[in-house]
Amino acid sequence: MGGWTIGIIGGSGLYDVEGIEDGEWISTESPWGKPSDDCFVGWVGHVRVVFLPRHGRGHRISPSDLNVRANIDVLKRLGVTDVLAVSSVGSLAEERAPGTFTIADQFIDRTKGRPSSFFGAGMVAHVSMADPVCPRLSALAADAAKAAGATTHVGGTYLAMEGPQFSTRAESNLYRSWGCDIIGMTGMPEAKLAREAELPYALVGMVTDYDCWREGEEAVDVATVIAQLGTNADKARKLVMHLLRNLPEERPASPIDTCLDYALITAPNARDPHLLRKLDAVAGRALSN
Repeated sequence: MGGWTIGIIGGSGLYDVEGIEDGEWISTESPWGKPSDDCFVGWVGHVRVVFLPRHGRGHRISPSDLNVRANIDVLKRLGVTDVLAVSSVGSLAEERAPGTFTIADQFIDRTKGRPSSFFGAGMVAHVSMADPVCPRLSALAADAAKAAGATTHVGGTYLAMEGPQFSTRAESNLYRSWGCDIIGMTGMPEAKLAREAELPYALVGMVTDYDCWREGEEAVDVATVIAQLGTNADKARKLVMHLLRNLPEERPASPIDTCLDYALITAPNARDPHLLRKLDAVAGRALSN
């Protein structure tokens, strides 16, 4: 048992969170390379907060160029216990209109070429991704979204595409036929890497558009997205502050806190010392046992 340190990963439109007290930008080095930006670290009541702008301040980094391993690693190094990701998404379902929020509970990963694991040759691990988000944190995020005035869909499948281009109509309709509800470019491998770092993870998808599947409607473009971002970001800031201010003082343990206990497979005498040093933050607890 202990206190909370909530990592907030801010996506398109959410580049800051007002109301964090005693905050400062902190630069943290990672053996996995350069993260998207420094982290803004401070407090909201009894909750310590670490905010990381996913695309960097000024939205400098394309989804395909994000160093997600470094982002998750620095959050872990800064003591984060749980991660709330806030992401702009397109809708693949009529009822999930622009301006609504979806609390994702499943993912389909269609990204390609992005490093998706901290582990590899010399230290192999297989974490379970059957249930890719933390149900406890997701429920808290859903309550906070509703309190912020957002029409909120609890549960939904997030299709993670590579980008940076938007979908073709054929792709958009294919993903709908698979039962996907929202589409974005950043939820994977972020959720996978958070799990490997033993960080409970929840994702709030802020819908900006209907992608390109709707007949008789213009396909999504950046102008459409930007037009919706401001309204969504205001609700997202209210969501974050409501969540932080209403967390219990004591953080209950989560099974995700120790998920690597059931994932490491390489024998101790066969482990690569160089890779182990890089894993000191994300897997240090499990590797020391």
